[in-house]
Amino acid sequence: MEKEKKVKDVDFADSAVPSSARKNVVTMFMIMLGFTFFSASMWVGQQLADGLDFWGFLGSLILGGIILGIYTGLLGYVGAKTGLSLDLLSQRAFGEKGSYLPSAMTSFTQIGWFGVGLAMFAIPVSKELLGGSTAAQWGLVILAGVCMTASAYFGIESLTIVSYIAVPSVAILGTIAMVMAVMRGDGTIIDQFAKSSGSLTIIGGAGLVIGSFVSGGTATPNFARFAKDGKAGAITTVVAFFIGNSLMFFFGAVSSIFVGGNDIFEVMVRLNLFYLAVLVLGLNIWTTNDNALYTAGLGLANIFHQRKKPMVLLSGIIGTVASVWLYYNFCGWLNILNCTLPPVGMILVLAYFMNKKDFETDQPKLKTVDWFAVAGVILGAIVANLLHWGIASINGMVVAAVCYCVGQAVNKRNNNNALGMFLAFILETCSGLFISSDSRYNVCITLHSYNFRNERKLPG
Repeated sequence: MEKEKKVKDVDFADSAVPSSARKNVVTMFMIMLGFTFFSASMWVGQQLADGLDFWGFLGSLILGGIILGIYTGLLGYVGAKTGLSLDLLSQRAFGEKGSYLPSAMTSFTQIGWFGVGLAMFAIPVSKELLGGSTAAQWGLVILAGVCMTASAYFGIESLTIVSYIAVPSVAILGTIAMVMAVMRGDGTIIDQFAKSSGSLTIIGGAGLVIGSFVSGGTATPNFARFAKDGKAGAITTVVAFFIGNSLMFFFGAVSSIFVGGNDIFEVMVRLNLFYLAVLVLGLNIWTTNDNALYTAGLGLANIFHQRKKPMVLLSGIIGTVASVWLYYNFCGWLNILNCTLPPVGMILVLAYFMNKKDFETDQPKLKTVDWFAVAGVILGAIVANLLHWGIASINGMVVAAVCYCVGQAVNKRNNNNALGMFLAFILETCSGLFISSDSRYNVCITLHSYNFRNERKLPG
């Protein structure tokens, strides 16, 4: 019985990671670096190279990297400090049933990216190696899907092994190919970047850098919780995200300049390094895809109150079956969904620093739903997707932070009146966008009257 319990809880889906299961800095760095080796980030590298000169490209990387590093670093700190997964943190911030929202959003997004990643491997490899037939394409999709699902199924130990193999291989081989491509180009790398259209600003480029992995970065606590302490969790996360993302952007940029593509695979094929190209592409996608499935499994386990492993298996099957369709039809939707997750991460960070006692116990008193947190995510996602000013993910985080802080203030002032205040806040905000000034006035008067009547029922 004891042995069965140990197997079941090896990834601590339902509890904080104990000190005995924490990992050293090198291992955490490998895990987090593998997490950031995301092939879709190379698409962003292509966009940056097409729209910026070299110094603009570098400026965007630094500015976007700093902002993304702060966001993921805070989540890494909270995850390592508490030992809690994204979903357990969500229970404390959003309430027991309120946590279903961030869990569902995260799981859905990660399954989607898993499927896209499979197709990103299978489609170019089958084309170059096997003539691009449908049978060859699906054969590679299934083979890769089984391997990546298996590593996620067996949990953090399996993720660690894959990262130790993949990270140095991708970094070394990809960098060698990048240097070879630049040396075959015209002039220095600065000269080659000078061919860009100049259609992007540094701020616009930084927005692309942040958006490239901010949704995945929200899942940082799922992995950082295995770090020795909060400091180690934050430092390994920040360094890994900056190095890993920057490397992917450079791979994509060099690919754009050298072959007009968006993937180091194309560059390596052009350099007659086909089999190494298959290895680099496969390992690169694997390190992110198994992390994505691991995150999806934890999220579905929280929603359906099931063990993690069956949920990982279910996520892998869905992502594999739908992979080719997702690749051709869903990338746009996934980019929209990327804007929905930063508000979740912002609320988790605020919830921890504003209510630390709730995170220091294994048996906290959970609300059913924290409606202010839920509203913060919904409104933040709407603003991030619809407001065409600034950086989308930051806009969403600001709105979420305001909603949550208002909720905390209201709850501390008058718990019994929180619902009325909540409704007044939401409707007053929305009415500013969709209702005339006179109508808005009447709506707000009605709600404030509701609040006043409730206040009169209280003693004193």
